[in-house]
Amino acid sequence: MSKFSAFLKDEAGAVTVDWVVLTAAVVGLGLVVMVYIQPAVSGLASDIADEIDAAGTAMQSAN
Repeated sequence: MSKFSAFLKDEAGAVTVDWVVLTAAVVGLGLVVMVYIQPAVSGLASDIADEIDAAGTAMQSAN
């Protein structure tokens, strides 16, 4: 019973658990932000691609 009591009082792995929880929170927050930001970034990238295509078409028709 004393080994079990010593195991419960041991805090050697507590820092590891803290870092795992903190890392999971950061990854989760990153995923949430990505879900909300991704549509806007995708739309902006599409708009930029359209502008580049239009500029390329305008240059080809000018030549």
